[in-house]
Amino acid sequence: MSAVGEDSGARDWWPAAECSESPNQDARPVGMQPELIVVHAISLPPGEFGGSHVEALFHNRLDPDAHPFFAGIRDLRVSAHVFIDREGRATQFVPFSRRAWHAGVSAWRGRERCNDFSIGIELEGDDHTPFAAEQYTRLAALTHWLRQRFPAIAADALAGHSDIAPGRKTDPGPCFDWDRLHALLGNLEPSTPGESTPGAST
Repeated sequence: MSAVGEDSGARDWWPAAECSESPNQDARPVGMQPELIVVHAISLPPGEFGGSHVEALFHNRLDPDAHPFFAGIRDLRVSAHVFIDREGRATQFVPFSRRAWHAGVSAWRGRERCNDFSIGIELEGDDHTPFAAEQYTRLAALTHWLRQRFPAIAADALAGHSDIAPGRKTDPGPCFDWDRLHALLGNLEPSTPGESTPGAST
């Protein structure tokens, strides 16, 4: 059941994000609704921030000659629902009702194929660099917005990529402050619609 007065189309796109729809998506299994939010981290090239490489990757337009690392991922077909850069700018690539290709081989609480029932959020970052305050603020706002609109996402249904693919993935990494995110979520006004902002300073 969606938020009162809001149809499924209105839940597909976050108003606070720019739209850049990726071809790397498909339908969820019939009747499947989002039940889990997965936090990732990505930087292209590794350890470097800024630029349009992540968007190019999600659109299958990454130039393999632009950096030596890119040649090894030229055939990847991946996406996330939303990407949040170091300044807190959000770009949405896949509607929430559809399946983004973000989790890969994965399992959560005994359930495999996490792409089927999860929403993937990529933060611009890596295992060695603290994330920006603006990223936590925006991630908390998005998480709150999603929980309001998809009641199947429980309060504890929030995981890192490393949690659903242990041994294979490390992101969002040791520099991600889960306590900070949960504190921001705890200070959000529960009735605030749309673009919510944390009630506590960061």
